[in-house]
Amino acid sequence: MLINSPIGFLHILEDQQGITNIIFVNEEEALAIKKVTTGPFGKQLALELERYFSGELKKFTVPLSLQVGTPFQQHVWQALQNVPYGSTQSYADIAVAIENPKAVRAIGQANRNNPLPIVIPCHRIIGKNGSMTGYSGASEIGIAKKRYLLALEKNNCVSAR
Repeated sequence: MLINSPIGFLHILEDQQGITNIIFVNEEEALAIKKVTTGPFGKQLALELERYFSGELKKFTVPLSLQVGTPFQQHVWQALQNVPYGSTQSYADIAVAIENPKAVRAIGQANRNNPLPIVIPCHRIIGKNGSMTGYSGASEIGIAKKRYLLALEKNNCVSAR
């Protein structure tokens, strides 16, 4: 399934258990993606993303099917889901949350390998000094997506409380 979102095209993949991947694709890549029948999880995620981008949805409920990642990465991704809507935490904060305070760089790597950006909110993780660090790669386009998502949530976080 392909979704045209405010931050670009999102290629959604699912299996029998839930959503497996959300992949940022450019317009050329989007045109090459074959139209396939969308399953129930893809349809649910499409509706949830629409509500998220309109500022209505604060927490995703679509089932996820994480079939990738090391146990450490999966532990990090679980911790990311506890970062509240509209807020940010540092890589060091996540390291403390998973009781591995020296794993800051490994947490950055786990974020980089997050198969479900937006739903597993790695965009909420910033540098300890408040700096914007990579998102969807370290490109300016990735940073712009991260800034957009953080601004969207900040602008709507009053209603999240």
